Amino acid sequence: MKLDGKVAIITGAASGIGATIAKHYVEAGAHVVIADLKREAAEAKASELSAIGPGKAIGVEMDVTNEDAVNAGVAKTVETFGRVDILVSNAGIQIVHRIEDFPFADWKKMLAIHLDGAFLTTKACVPHMKAQGGGAVIYMGSVHSHEASPLKSAYVTAKHGLLGLARVLAKEGGEHGIRANVICPGFVRTPLVDKQIPEQAATLGISEEEVVKKVMLGETVDGEFTTVEDVAEVALFLAGFETNALTGQSFTVSHGWHMG
Repeated sequence: MKLDGKVAIITGAASGIGATIAKHYVEAGAHVVIADLKREAAEAKASELSAIGPGKAIGVEMDVTNEDAVNAGVAKTVETFGRVDILVSNAGIQIVHRIEDFPFADWKKMLAIHLDGAFLTTKACVPHMKAQGGGAVIYMGSVHSHEASPLKSAYVTAKHGLLGLARVLAKEGGEHGIRANVICPGFVRTPLVDKQIPEQAATLGISEEEVVKKVMLGETVDGEFTTVEDVAEVALFLAGFETNALTGQSFTVSHGWHMG
């Protein structure tokens, strides 16, 4: 799939899934904006990817929960590259507690990053996409956009919410050539997931091995983690698919966990 000359903003892209998506996009010819809370990490990743080519990358500091910061990052993108064709709303964190123990401040933080961040970046990008006749918005959901797990009330709520946002954008954006879809990975072995293993073991009173085998991978067909490459390949496909035949959809990438 070629993205020659396309311009993509990817949030939370200094590491993990976002960084791998950015690499795939640059290799496919897109110019990429690495938007991350950590400016130095974003700029370092952008420099690394620009050396790979053929696309170019820049790094911008962006707190996706801050409307001014989001608007500034999108403005910088348009100033640098002249347009924005693709938004990948990928920034996210994880905090786990039972509902009765979940600090309200942490609940609000989770929803702000996952949902407010998706909304604010979408709001800032859509006018540019309308003006140029189209674009692709990709939200990073989760199997938890469809399923529920103990300890993850805020995460599950947020990831379910992304389905609704994508479907509304698909309806509103269709006549303007703007497509919106959600990628729903299973467990991907990133620092975000590694952090959860001891936390869940302690909270559930089971071993870390049991967390991996039973909680994380128990519903897969092969007991395997999804990889960042798996997710990036789907993100590349959706970025390059340029008709409304695929919009308002969710794509589960999970080794068979949640089929439907």
